[in-house]
Amino acid sequence: MTDDLRARLTAVRTEVGKAVVGQDAAVTGLIIALLARGHVLLEGVPGVAKTLLVRSLAASLDLTTTRVQFTPDLMPGDVTGSTVFDASTGRFDFRAGPVFTNLLLADEINRTPPKTQSALLEAMEERQVTVDGVSRPLPDPFLVAATQNPVEYEGTYSLPEAQLDRFLMKLVLDLPPREQEVEVLTRHAAGFDPRDLRAAGVRAVLQADDLARARAAVREVQAAPDVLGYAVDLVRGTRNAPSVQLGVSPRGATALLAAARAWAWLRGAPALTPDHLQDMALPVLRHRIRLRPEAELEGVSVDAVLRSVVANVQVPL
Repeated sequence: MTDDLRARLTAVRTEVGKAVVGQDAAVTGLIIALLARGHVLLEGVPGVAKTLLVRSLAASLDLTTTRVQFTPDLMPGDVTGSTVFDASTGRFDFRAGPVFTNLLLADEINRTPPKTQSALLEAMEERQVTVDGVSRPLPDPFLVAATQNPVEYEGTYSLPEAQLDRFLMKLVLDLPPREQEVEVLTRHAAGFDPRDLRAAGVRAVLQADDLARARAAVREVQAAPDVLGYAVDLVRGTRNAPSVQLGVSPRGATALLAAARAWAWLRGAPALTPDHLQDMALPVLRHRIRLRPEAELEGVSVDAVLRSVVANVQVPL
């Protein structure tokens, strides 16, 4: 049964690959987030298939999905829903917003002001939305896949630290190499339409109950005390790095554990190892660190700091 679930998740990657060229690491990251009940932040310059990646993932899952284009004039109620007066009944009724779905694509989330960005905080953490004092649960599973352009781009707002910390991982989509760009053009020349994923052959291969069973299997992955201690040492190492102003919080340690266990299960490992934690360190921790201003001026990157931490923290034998 477990092997069949892994095969189904591998099939998800195959289906996404029918529409998206490359970006295998990002696809794997999204699958890990589904298994770990986390949310994903996708960062990259416009045109690297961030939105297409999430739409293709949704098409390969038998789950409900909605898309919200975040704009400067978007209001919190446009995301969560609001109470409106129904003249035909003379009552105030709640009209659910697009957040009431299994997979929410929050497109260009950093183009909207922080007030609207924060409308997702309760949904991401508590899996519910409170409007006019009434809390309403969200569907299960629920995943926010948010795309953002680099903050240096005009018209973007940095996400608040409290919201960044709610994302399980941040995946960076780089510009593709020449061979992959040629493959993209080859597909388009052959008639590929990114707006018609069904025509591209993308089909649903995973059901909600399959995902629930896979999540239960992930929870069976064992974690020895020394490996848990290693995860804590990695997180504490970010707080002591000389270039870091604000290191990773304890929530980051729990996120690292959750993602690493999902990754271990995907690879067929019965127990967590330091290698799994090292593999997940960059995507899980990179958005939870704030560098000192002088380090940023010197061109120090968060990923470089994390690689140094991983290289210097003692690995349990």
